[in-house]
Amino acid sequence: MHAIAVPQKPRGLAAIFSWPRVRFTLGSSLVLGLLLMHGWTSGILSLFTRTVALGFIAMVVFGLFEQWPKKLPRWLARWMLQVVAVGMVIPPSMAIIYALSTEPGEPAFYRVKNRMEGFASLTVLGLLFAPWAALGALVRQKEAMARHQALAFDLERSELERQASDARLRLLQAQVAPHFLFNTLANVQALVDAGSPQAPVVLRSLVAYLRAAVPRLHESATTLDQEVELVRAYLELMHMRMPDRLQFTVNVDAGALSLRCPPMTLLTLVENAVRHGIDPSEEGGRIDIRIERRGDRCVVRVSDTGAGLGQAGSGLGTGLTTLRERLQLAFGGDAQLRVVAQQPRGVSAEAEFPARAAGAI
Repeated sequence: MHAIAVPQKPRGLAAIFSWPRVRFTLGSSLVLGLLLMHGWTSGILSLFTRTVALGFIAMVVFGLFEQWPKKLPRWLARWMLQVVAVGMVIPPSMAIIYALSTEPGEPAFYRVKNRMEGFASLTVLGLLFAPWAALGALVRQKEAMARHQALAFDLERSELERQASDARLRLLQAQVAPHFLFNTLANVQALVDAGSPQAPVVLRSLVAYLRAAVPRLHESATTLDQEVELVRAYLELMHMRMPDRLQFTVNVDAGALSLRCPPMTLLTLVENAVRHGIDPSEEGGRIDIRIERRGDRCVVRVSDTGAGLGQAGSGLGTGLTTLRERLQLAFGGDAQLRVVAQQPRGVSAEAEFPARAAGAI
């Protein structure tokens, strides 16, 4: 299972002086300055210098108490500590700013009427504005954390759904492997029991075929070119077993050979036609395979002139049932499997799915 990367909350100076926080502080400080600009007599530059300095002091205090102390009493919420600290730092910070801006030899700012009025205005407005700005920053921070968590949960849910689909697909493919293998071995056993001289030839062909086919059962996808190769080998085996009862044709568009599909897609359709169509019919029949690309879709059709749906006895079999699920898992529901009766007899099974080149599934 792949770990889901969850955005980590910055710590230390990186958190205190993060760009979103600096940008918010600058904006709030300029707004505070604009509110006091009317009637200010000491110069606009000095006004904005004081509001920006006050804003950054409040920002540092806000960030400091966001991380320190690491543990708080259960009755004290951290957001409350931050808001109260921001409010309490305003008066002394404003006094320090005014004291530092007083020229040497000049009287203290609190002895000068207009400077004291400016100090009082900035302090009062700061006390009214700064705690609300801190609350606004907390709300924005909580919303951002909620978005990050929601994104992380969505990513984790998608990953878990993908892993569940992959596990289900592997399980279905594992079911197909013994199903096909046992059916083929049963055909060989029938030849041996009948004393057919073809049994050794068929067995050797089967061994060669399985050496090529079995490793592909564990792949998540294969190409239609590989599928056609396996199907030709399978049909040759079946033709050896019943040479007078099985004929087949294979027609494939060259543009469809490189398209991807779940392993054993075509083989499952053909094996179903042999098992439920040709085998139950005394006269046998013909299997026609056609693969074509239609724009952004691929259509794989396997038709037989065998026993038909009514005489197959055991229905469509395990193969088509698992194939339908494998197609749904591989293509996210954008695939179809249709099985219809043919006239005067036989069955046509058609799989349709997106035409995706190698590496696209």
